[in-house]
Amino acid sequence: MKLLVGLGNPGPKYELTRHNAGFLVLDLLAESAKIPWEGGSNKFGGEIAKGTFNGHTCVFLKPMTFMNLSGRSVRAVMSFFKIEPKDIIVLHDELDVPAGKVKARVGGGAGGHNGIRSMIEECGSADFHRIKLGIGKPPPQWQGADWVLGRFADEELLALQEGMYQEVLVRLKGIFDQSK
Repeated sequence: MKLLVGLGNPGPKYELTRHNAGFLVLDLLAESAKIPWEGGSNKFGGEIAKGTFNGHTCVFLKPMTFMNLSGRSVRAVMSFFKIEPKDIIVLHDELDVPAGKVKARVGGGAGGHNGIRSMIEECGSADFHRIKLGIGKPPPQWQGADWVLGRFADEELLALQEGMYQEVLVRLKGIFDQSK
């Protein structure tokens, strides 16, 4: 079983912000696989969906704990479904990746991302897959926090929904193929 986690912040205030790139792509993945969201759950501290994706049984998770506490929700799902860190794939925004680009890796540090930091602390391991969704560096007049919490421009959202989404599918196929 795989756990696909999209990182973001709950609520309409954050809905189309760069920091919610993980939520947005995870929604696209669930929709394309026709896997319905079960809604909020106090048990997991997030919204979950369960189904088959790329030939694997998967749990999709959007932590509703806010970014800085995402690991709590991930830990609850890991524990309930008996999922190891090596079977977790996290989708998250990344300032250090150019806007519209996607990078993937396994393990490593948090790199300043508080959602990843929370996951490492709560899961007791950094050995999970990460798919970094590039949002690029802020323009000189912007602070980093304002940039990540700012709304996507229409062209950025289109790039995420089309090009980045397709690249994520390629990366996921590679991860799933490795685990066979």
